[in-house]
Amino acid sequence: MRWAPGLAQQSPLTSFCSLVELQLAFITWHSTKNNLQHRTAEMGGQQVIARRGQPFTITLHFQGRGYLHGDSLHLIAETGPQPDQQAGTQSIFPVGPGHPDSKRAWRATASAASGPRSTDVVVWPPAGAPIGRYQLKIRVDSDHTSKFYYLGDFILLFNAWCPEDDVYLESELEREEYVLNEQGLIYQGNKNWIRPVPWNFGQFEEGIVGICLKLLDRSLHFLHDPGRDCSLRNSPVYVSRVLSAMINSNDDNGVLLGNWSEDYSGGVRPTEWSGSIAILTQWDHSGGRPVKYGQCWVFAAVMCTVLRCLGIPSRVVTNFDSGHEKDGNLIIDVFYDKAGHLLPTESKDSIWNFHVWNECWMARRDLPPGYHGWQVLDATPQERSNGLYCCGPAPVSAIREGDVDVRFDAPFVFSMVNADRVAWLLDGARKEKLQWDTSAVGNNISTKCVGSDEREDITSAYKYPEGSPAERRVFLKALGQRQPLSPPVRYRSGVLPVAFSVSVEDRTREPPPAMAQTSLKLQLVESPEVGQDIQLVLAACNLEFVHKELKLSLSAQAVLHDGHPRPPFWQETLYLSLRPREEKELPWTISYQQYGQQLGEDKQLRVIALGEENTTWLKTLAEKTITMASPSLDIHVLASVVVNQPFPIQVVFANPLSEPVGNCVLTMEGSGLVKGQPQIQLGPLGPRKQTSVRLQLTPYKSGPRQLHVTLKSSQFPPVKGHKQLQVAPRSGWRCRRD
Repeated sequence: MRWAPGLAQQSPLTSFCSLVELQLAFITWHSTKNNLQHRTAEMGGQQVIARRGQPFTITLHFQGRGYLHGDSLHLIAETGPQPDQQAGTQSIFPVGPGHPDSKRAWRATASAASGPRSTDVVVWPPAGAPIGRYQLKIRVDSDHTSKFYYLGDFILLFNAWCPEDDVYLESELEREEYVLNEQGLIYQGNKNWIRPVPWNFGQFEEGIVGICLKLLDRSLHFLHDPGRDCSLRNSPVYVSRVLSAMINSNDDNGVLLGNWSEDYSGGVRPTEWSGSIAILTQWDHSGGRPVKYGQCWVFAAVMCTVLRCLGIPSRVVTNFDSGHEKDGNLIIDVFYDKAGHLLPTESKDSIWNFHVWNECWMARRDLPPGYHGWQVLDATPQERSNGLYCCGPAPVSAIREGDVDVRFDAPFVFSMVNADRVAWLLDGARKEKLQWDTSAVGNNISTKCVGSDEREDITSAYKYPEGSPAERRVFLKALGQRQPLSPPVRYRSGVLPVAFSVSVEDRTREPPPAMAQTSLKLQLVESPEVGQDIQLVLAACNLEFVHKELKLSLSAQAVLHDGHPRPPFWQETLYLSLRPREEKELPWTISYQQYGQQLGEDKQLRVIALGEENTTWLKTLAEKTITMASPSLDIHVLASVVVNQPFPIQVVFANPLSEPVGNCVLTMEGSGLVKGQPQIQLGPLGPRKQTSVRLQLTPYKSGPRQLHVTLKSSQFPPVKGHKQLQVAPRSGWRCRRD
């Protein structure tokens, strides 16, 4: 056996038998050309990374004489530690002339190459082959003698461009967005103040595809039965469900450890992350130890990276006022005390200000017709499914129609977007119903638009319009298909009395609570930034033609994005007189000195006004969630941007506080722009002081890129900025500056 090192991308061959007349010398993989054709070139050129259902070409170089049609060549493609033909993880197929006649089985065709002793072989992986890392071998039959060679490894991915693949997407614009785009936006805030947060998915960064395949090999499914697991990797339904368990670490050594405690010692605050690359790389370099820490948007963003990397179209979706309902009755109870304070409970029922999950596009051949398309996946560990913390894939179309008997986890997903919220007033052992809101859960469901940075509202894909007969019909249909549970609701350290529990049947028949004929409404004068005072107006209106005296209990408390309240930091009681049909506006200010030390990572406050009439004793409730805007961080590009050439940028930031800010650190990230996450220590910033930093970057990939800059400090949550750049592929072509 000889190897000619003069040709690029050639591999030495291992022989297992004696020499024969037709002897293979070496193979040329044409990795760069193949990967360009398969849209995987940016993953690296060291090996072929192919998409199933699409051919790739290799060249076989022989010594002594060339390949003749009388010779017999068979390729052997194997994946996993236990390759087996019946399981579909091993395929032995002949190399012959002409074109393949089947897209269901592995095929290979041969044709003459440029050299007299070389043959081009076109390999056609079927559209239904398991994805993963493959070994390619060849059996050469000549003169009644067989000889085997190991040719090398290649990687096979799902193919959204192949009509026979279960992840096929018809629109090229959608394929570019949901498979190829390495940047994205994740929406946070609250339903009345939605803000985009940039994210660097980086699925084409070198080494990421290997980490994604390693994730599959670390799953409990693989460890239990590797042969079956690798066989089932032909199904995007199976692969995506395995990944939804592996992105969190609750059952295994998955990627991320969740943390909602606000104590992030020993790890990274979830709000500091700006991309998936650092997370996946840290998990890999640590030998598979979970990375600290993640919350829902981090789980979803990393999941999106892995899905896109493996070829499954994916997008990140945010649901505002997201329900987490466990009792099976599609009712989420929230509790207030007589001062109007939102109370924490030990019940798992809650409403998150926002929750983030994934959608992935695929055919559902495991279900009846009508459920193809977008599927919900949720990697945030909330509830067990078949013994593991995973969720989905659940068809979005099934959620809209209330078909919650469809797998996987449709009942839980339905409750996140379509449950009723009941507010209760607790006064000792007495409980009084304040509100029954049928539209409080599942609002402004959002994702990034295809081909732009605009927000797309996809609420109508999940539910019919609130208040419509169709929405209530679907709600009752889903309620009837669920298996209701009736555990007691825990409140603080005790258990609510049995009288506080209401059956499903009673709840669906109950009339709405008697409400005071006085309306309250809270309005922001303007959206506040961190460091600014909050200016509110409380509008009180007497709806009747009688004089009224109203007791107002006002309070404010910080809340986490999962809906968990902190203790109130401000409260006040007012008494208001209202003439018949009179409306009054009361200005209300919460100073930074009052809320600054109370503000959590999520920068959210809940302001509550509870009114009580002095004659009827009926009550009315008004509340508002306020998300504090971050200070701006501006990025200016000061020169043309060309691949492999340094260019300067300027980062400008102003301290919004009337106090010094210490421990300021800038972190940069961006696929194709920055390797790793370089940091710059800025030192302290004076009160209300503006500062700027001039930096130099050298992009290593051309095309559209997104630069992320994060400012961390000791006084407020991380501040983020991003800049879209078009990196020119060569000198002579210049992109426009700012």
